[in-house]
Amino acid sequence: MQKQDKLKAPTVITCHVNADFDALSSMIAASKMYPEAVLIFPGSQEKNLKNFFIQSATYLYNFKSFKDIDPEAVQLLVVVDTRQKSRIRHVEQLLDKEGLSIHIYDHHPDSDEDLQGDLEEVHPWGSTISVISRILKEKEVRLTEDEATIMGLGVYEDTGSFTFKSTTVHDFSAASWLLSQGMDLNVVSDLITRDLSAEQVSILNSMLEAATTHKIKGIDVVVTEISLDHYVGDFALLAHKLLDMENIRVLFALGRMHDRVHLVARSRTADVDVGQICSSMGGGGHSFAASANLKHKTLTQVKDELFGLLYSQINPQILVEDLMSRPAVTIEEDKSISQASEIMTRFGLKAIPVTARDSGECVGILEHQLADKAISHGLGHIFLKEYMISDVASLTPEDDIYQVMEIIIGQRQRLIPVVEDDVVTGVVTRTDLINNLINEPARIPESLLPEKKRERNIRRMLRERLPEKIYSLLKAAGHQARDMGYQVYCVGGFVRDILLGRRNLDVDLVVEGDGIKFARALANKLDARIREHQKFRTAVIIFGDGQKIDVATARLEYYEHPAALPTVELSSIKMDLYRRDFSINALAVHLNPGHMGRLVDFFGGQRDLKDRVIRVLHSLSFVEDPTRIVRAIRFEQRFGFRIGAQTEKLIKNALELNIFHQLSGSRIFHELQMIFEEDSPLPCLVRMEYYGLLKHIHPMLKLTTNVKHILTETEKVINWFQLLYLEEKIDKWVLYILGLLNHINDVQAGIIMQRFSFSQKKTRHVFSLRSQINKAMSSLSALHQDDGKLSSLYFILTPLPLEGLLFLMARVHKEELRKYVSYYITQLRDIQPQLSGKDLKKMGLTPGPEFGRILQELKAAQIDGLTCDRQEQKEWVRQKLSEQSSEKGKENGASGK
Repeated sequence: MQKQDKLKAPTVITCHVNADFDALSSMIAASKMYPEAVLIFPGSQEKNLKNFFIQSATYLYNFKSFKDIDPEAVQLLVVVDTRQKSRIRHVEQLLDKEGLSIHIYDHHPDSDEDLQGDLEEVHPWGSTISVISRILKEKEVRLTEDEATIMGLGVYEDTGSFTFKSTTVHDFSAASWLLSQGMDLNVVSDLITRDLSAEQVSILNSMLEAATTHKIKGIDVVVTEISLDHYVGDFALLAHKLLDMENIRVLFALGRMHDRVHLVARSRTADVDVGQICSSMGGGGHSFAASANLKHKTLTQVKDELFGLLYSQINPQILVEDLMSRPAVTIEEDKSISQASEIMTRFGLKAIPVTARDSGECVGILEHQLADKAISHGLGHIFLKEYMISDVASLTPEDDIYQVMEIIIGQRQRLIPVVEDDVVTGVVTRTDLINNLINEPARIPESLLPEKKRERNIRRMLRERLPEKIYSLLKAAGHQARDMGYQVYCVGGFVRDILLGRRNLDVDLVVEGDGIKFARALANKLDARIREHQKFRTAVIIFGDGQKIDVATARLEYYEHPAALPTVELSSIKMDLYRRDFSINALAVHLNPGHMGRLVDFFGGQRDLKDRVIRVLHSLSFVEDPTRIVRAIRFEQRFGFRIGAQTEKLIKNALELNIFHQLSGSRIFHELQMIFEEDSPLPCLVRMEYYGLLKHIHPMLKLTTNVKHILTETEKVINWFQLLYLEEKIDKWVLYILGLLNHINDVQAGIIMQRFSFSQKKTRHVFSLRSQINKAMSSLSALHQDDGKLSSLYFILTPLPLEGLLFLMARVHKEELRKYVSYYITQLRDIQPQLSGKDLKKMGLTPGPEFGRILQELKAAQIDGLTCDRQEQKEWVRQKLSEQSSEKGKENGASGK
């Protein structure tokens, strides 16, 4: 096929070689999200899949060979059921293409050769089709019966009809949804659990006869082998049948076919990671199911290599009872933090299990470090249950070391309570685990090793979602840091919003080094000016177009007492991020060349973004800075997230301590101003009322029905004004403060404004607006009843500033009055007479009070349509002067008589 004849496909979808039903069904499912995409099948598949594919799929879906596609036209590559480059070699020509976007949908474990995608939906579920099915369900995509059936085949095959250990609740949920979409279980049953052919039965018998059991470090491993003159596509199926028939825990099946040896491995124990073993032999897969194809090797060579790996990687099983310390030192939940700290000090403990008073059941853990910090804040008398970690994992003595590692290394839980009959009988500490792993470090799964965890790189996302100027600034910052021997990161909300796909150009940089020195050098390089803050070791780089970049020295903040301003010490990026409020704001992106785009996430911020949850970083966060409570509510409402259960508990604990009374009014009002700048502040205020936060700020602050109504109308009016696209800016906080204080008198309003530390000028402004608005409302009502002139409306509303006019619109109940105000804002308020004082002087008037009166009357005449152009206004003035002269003449004449 000539190049000009090749298909121009901007989007293509593909999967791995040796595709199974999960890969096929995932491609078809992905096509529902990318309807214009072309499906590229790798061309190698199991025999049963091949038959099904030839008979059905090629007629129903847009499958092509890669050789039929013009690579230059491809802009988006969608990869399903794998991330490994070696498994998609049929499209490797695309992988180095400049500007190519990659979307990944997968369920396999991480590997060192994984692709990095611009969009990644990767979950450790039983099948990839389960991952995609959830997305389709959320998007309310409708399937045909054929589509639902094909997708169902993927779920059933990759979960072993829901019997594999890898099966999750998400796989059951996917099958349930597919059934509701018309999945035909008869077809699924026929293809998944079909009878074996005579040839297959013969091969299975040979495999059974050749099976030998080897005791390797206490683990029974079954190895079988077979030599065939031809290729057997169902070899994996036969291995699985053998596994079930003999109730084998670990199986390695080797089949020599033509010039290669096919290895199929299955494991039902955490002690044998067949995925790791097959990966070492050039294949891959899961810890429980994997395979490899080995070219130009004999069975004997493959077996020797296999046994070498088995003896080096299999570990004898170690149970919790082999690690645990007993008896456990515990403390009841109604004891104080001081009492807990005393016990931990006495026994040299870093953490202690907390138990229920009556049942002895474990209800949480308290860490010594947190207890000491709470005591330093004067909170030693508080019940420890208020600040303990309540969401803890526990184990039984019969659980194994891998579950211990998952909790202590993976979940970062310092101590694991060991429970028997719902009572804590022992503990496993981080030290217990470390002491064991020092002797046998090979036990640690690679997925749990921090240095082995796959780092996400979002460089492509930065380039696509940021304006070119901002992206160039970040690159320049990275090069400057490298030249100075520093490390620089963009951090916080800027990173969060990039991941959420929200526009945010407020760039915050953190430097591991001298932040001010770095800012000076970068500003000089980019021809910008700088504003320094030596106390906090921060600076602001200001560009000619108004763009600003905040630069901070990586720092650790600590609080000398609750609600205090922070004291600053130099630190590293990890400690700098730890001082921040929530996990979703504790994200950073490395900018140095060679690391550009590497996402830094020490505290699970990506997971919380995906789960849409607001989670505080440590238990005393709200005690140290109560304004974070307001920020938690603001972020929750802005993003449509939810405040996590533990975080909500800590909010309520902090409010019970009445710490808000210790905050300065200016800090409280600053947070309120941030809420007032949100697109919809009222839901934030409602949540503040729910937590009782408003009364903690001041008892007279209440969201009555009337106040809610006024705030709702205020938001509508602000949105209306913004749609006018006028250049004028409004102080939104003024309108919302007027709304919040609308139900109370001036004395009470003054007390609240004093609590907010309003300046005298700001207080007078609010009081003046309240008075002017009330006066204008009365005058408007009278005008409406008298059906007055437009000029009367003008002079009623002229004294009010823009904020007063908008709040007046929100307050008035009658639609006619609201229309009056809107007409004034859009049509009347900028009207000016075409004659000036100079014109009046030329017409013979002597400057004085008369000037102002005539100009005001002239403006009224213009508004009421009595004058239009300049000439008519001159005639109107002459007429007015003539009438006044005539009146004076009559008065003088009357006086002479």
